[in-house]
Amino acid sequence: MFDNPNVLIASLLWGSLGVGFFIYGKKQRSMVPLFGGIVITGLSYFVESALWMSLASLGVLALMFFLNRRGY
Repeated sequence: MFDNPNVLIASLLWGSLGVGFFIYGKKQRSMVPLFGGIVITGLSYFVESALWMSLASLGVLALMFFLNRRGY
């Protein structure tokens, strides 16, 4: 899976962002960033294409933004 450098860089980027959202959600006791961070981190482990990983992660980020704007 990690023989392609594009997948490795995308996984590092999205995994780091996901862990950051997880830590932020845990410290702020906010469920949206907590679970969003878990999902983004999981995507970086299970999706084998850099393009699909990036698109799915951006979709999760958009969903998190929408849910935060709605007050969840």
